[in-house]
Amino acid sequence: YFFFFNTLSKQKAQRYEAVKWVLVFAIGVCTGLVGLFVDFFVRLFTQLKFRVVQSSVEECTEKGCLALSLLELLGFNLTFVFLASLLVLIQPVAAGSGIPEIKCYLNGVKVPGVVRLRTVVCKAVGVLFSVAGGLFVGKEGPMIHSGAVVGAGLPQFQSISLRKIQFNFPYFRSDRDKRDFVSAGAAAGVAAAFGAPIGGTLFSLEEGSSFWNQGLTWKVLFCSMAATFTLNFFRSGIQFGSWGSFQLPGLLNFGEFKCSESDKKCHLWTAVDLGFFILMGIVGGLLGATFNCLNKRLAKYRMRNVHPKPKLVRVLESLLVSLTTTVVVFVASMVLGECRQMSSSRHSGNDTLSLQDISEDVNSSIKTFFCPNETYNDMATLFFNPQESAILQLFHQDGTFSPVTLSLFFLLYFLLSCWTYGISVPSGLFVPSLLCGAAFGRLVANLLKSYIGLDHIYSGTFALIGAAAFLGGVVRMTISLTVILIESTNEITYGLPIMITLMVAKWTGDFFNKGIYDIHVNLRGVPLLEWETGVEMDKLRASDIMEPNLTYVYPHTRIQSLVSILRTTVHHAFPVVTENRGNEREFMKGNQLISNNIKFKKSSILTRAGEQRKRSQSMKSYPSSELRNMCDEHIATEEPPEKEDLLQQMLERRYTPYPNLYPDQSPSEEWTMEERFRPLTFHGLILRSQLVTLLDRGVCYSESQSSASQPRLSHAEMSEDYPRYPDIHDLDLTLLNPRMIVDVTPYMNPSPFTVSPNTHVSQVFNLFRTMGLRHLPVVNAVGEVVGIITRHNLTHEFLQARLRQHYQTI
Repeated sequence: YFFFFNTLSKQKAQRYEAVKWVLVFAIGVCTGLVGLFVDFFVRLFTQLKFRVVQSSVEECTEKGCLALSLLELLGFNLTFVFLASLLVLIQPVAAGSGIPEIKCYLNGVKVPGVVRLRTVVCKAVGVLFSVAGGLFVGKEGPMIHSGAVVGAGLPQFQSISLRKIQFNFPYFRSDRDKRDFVSAGAAAGVAAAFGAPIGGTLFSLEEGSSFWNQGLTWKVLFCSMAATFTLNFFRSGIQFGSWGSFQLPGLLNFGEFKCSESDKKCHLWTAVDLGFFILMGIVGGLLGATFNCLNKRLAKYRMRNVHPKPKLVRVLESLLVSLTTTVVVFVASMVLGECRQMSSSRHSGNDTLSLQDISEDVNSSIKTFFCPNETYNDMATLFFNPQESAILQLFHQDGTFSPVTLSLFFLLYFLLSCWTYGISVPSGLFVPSLLCGAAFGRLVANLLKSYIGLDHIYSGTFALIGAAAFLGGVVRMTISLTVILIESTNEITYGLPIMITLMVAKWTGDFFNKGIYDIHVNLRGVPLLEWETGVEMDKLRASDIMEPNLTYVYPHTRIQSLVSILRTTVHHAFPVVTENRGNEREFMKGNQLISNNIKFKKSSILTRAGEQRKRSQSMKSYPSSELRNMCDEHIATEEPPEKEDLLQQMLERRYTPYPNLYPDQSPSEEWTMEERFRPLTFHGLILRSQLVTLLDRGVCYSESQSSASQPRLSHAEMSEDYPRYPDIHDLDLTLLNPRMIVDVTPYMNPSPFTVSPNTHVSQVFNLFRTMGLRHLPVVNAVGEVVGIITRHNLTHEFLQARLRQHYQTI
């Protein structure tokens, strides 16, 4: 029998693992298809817009009607941005890049609506409109969010938006499994955006997941590979007609960096250049910190003055940004550009096909507005092209860009990108940051060539390092960004300079503020757990940061008490306790171990009294006249006078027997002071979702029966409503007798992680981070629960406040 049972369990585990691999592959393929959809329509709309406007500009140059060309460009851009803003009104969480929200989700914080089907539809369609609408935003950040939504939804085989479509798929009905798939989806989004599967895996590990296991690494990499090759396969076939050639690995392709064979002095980079790269990293960090500071001030202004107003105001703000951006781009392209000589060098026939393709793409995107033959307008070439083409121009154009043009372009792009990130449209930050940084790097290369006479410099390398420096200064990513940039360039020799530049940029920026995504997480007030606590936090113990004002349930509790507790609290878990009545005399005499409860509870008496009054009001709304009468009688009772001797009260009072048999007196009732101090023996932890499910299914027994007569639910039945359990206020409880009793012991977790009141905060923090906890009961040496720790108690702000209190009491 044991052998048969063991074989059955092994087969079930193997089937579970096989299904997981299949789903990981499906997530990668679907994420690649989402990227293909976004890229195809962005390219289609952008080409249509620029073709119409460019022909209009060429005609109006002779006829003197450039204002008409500007109106045409405004018509396209404002229409596209308006559509993007409308989609964000439908699903507000689709705004922005989505990376802060996914980072929060993978950290263990549930952001409402962040992984819904409606979100990915609004995000994917919205970002193609915002990019095609000429805003200084990228589609790479939203791709990460879209991949995460695909990862969350696909393994569930159900959706709120498509309620009628139901599949009997009992696997992966837990937060941990869902979080693993979201990690894989986010990595697939990075891989599809940059053609960097290893970089995507490292991004998910470094920036995304707080809880990582070894088995997840290989699945995430497999998912990233599936996304990259799905996108590569279809893009190569659609754009070049050569299916299976795999020429276009990601949405953003940096091309191949290679010196022209005619220039014998040229080197991609030398040891001398490393010093310049370090200086560029410092400047990139300073520029990134400035960008983040300005964007934070703008975000705070929006939270105070834009978000509280009607939603139409957000749409108007997006249209204002679009209007300003369009006018700046048009005027700068027509007025501020200089005519520069085209490069006469051409690549020989021995070069690779991809290098020829890049060269042709670069030369075909040159704009000659108002310039004579064999010259091009350098400002129009940067502004009047899709952002990817402008990046390729800065990386690979052999012709020069004027230092004045590069400076103006950088300044305008910097300010407008900063203003744009945070408005109510789906928007990424990677491409605008790369473009800003590339202009900065190209400017440095021009200055070094012109004024210092360094002829060996390859301008594309400095443009790439500038892009890395600025992007690193803004987002503060290190390992994953290094690998993403190396994979995007297909040049491993760039590994060392990119790594050094990113490290210097991060250290410089961290001296002033946090990365842009962390800033936006903090502005939302999300209790995000950092990687580790500060050294000074070890002065605090678990008893210093825990919440002593406990809300708990008994192993056998009446329905009236459970309903009251659930309606008047928002806690997601409750300790299951019994009252340690035998210890009360010792407790009042000052026994040290038992008196831990009174030490940690005295400060919360007034708070609990207010909470109990709220519960009494809540019980009045229960659909049972019997319970209403009980509540009315209960409220009419008078509280004992405060000055009465507490010890005398406890010695003279007659107590009811063990509460498992008579659970009338629950924590939902007005207690006298000594009852609040009663020692509570800890037995386990039960989730709100479990209690609601038990009430919804009518799992209870009457007082005249034993608890064995209570119906039993299987694990599949308990998790059937995952991930959205019914709300306690929506349940129809008219058929339930409030005097019935619920035995919660079969469903509680009898052995959750617990800590002693004297545990160092760093140990508590590591336990939360490594185990993926949401609740951590604090239990003293005799098994009595004295408090509970949640994520909120471990946030940086909360710990700092408690540390200040600690210093004041010393």
